[in-house]
Amino acid sequence: MKVSKAQAAENRQGILDAASRLYRERGLTGVGVADITRDAGLTHGGLYRHFASKDALVQEACARAFDWSIAPLDGATPNTTIGERIKSYLSPQHRDSPGTGCPAAALAVDAARAGSELSEVFAQGIERNIGRFAQLLTDSSAPIPPEDRARAMQVLATMVGGLVLARATAAARPALSDEILTTLQAQLIGLLGEAPHQGLEG
Repeated sequence: MKVSKAQAAENRQGILDAASRLYRERGLTGVGVADITRDAGLTHGGLYRHFASKDALVQEACARAFDWSIAPLDGATPNTTIGERIKSYLSPQHRDSPGTGCPAAALAVDAARAGSELSEVFAQGIERNIGRFAQLLTDSSAPIPPEDRARAMQVLATMVGGLVLARATAAARPALSDEILTTLQAQLIGLLGEAPHQGLEG
């Protein structure tokens, strides 16, 4: 039976959503085409009607993952502070939910091993995140000064690295994992001149 254009677009979207989440949960090598199509509620053969190859799907799914933004888990508002964003990023909820979280923390190592095409996808996504975060630091629509761009890189790199370490230690040493999160929350919020919140949940 012929599928309508609207249904085809919906199927394609479903594949991308499933792939984007599963890749972040399990890594690029831990997910097969069958896993993705099953999660999207489609047949295995249907994927190649939408994507020329698995590599093409990986690149587009990773690009889609960078639509994720650094914001509190309950949603950002115009008054959301940098400290609240840092607290949300370095939280147990984000640590324990890689499939719906930051693609850099979930997939950067995979991307580094995957070759130049996927590296370019990540470079573009990370560049966008640096720009967005630097804009939040300046709180202005004016061009971003080099010192604010450098500070944004420093904060983002610390957040991503901290989340990776917290995830790596969570199963065996949960107290250490929580300590990494709380310590970096306080350090980064202090660096940016905002009073740190009390604890992970406070």
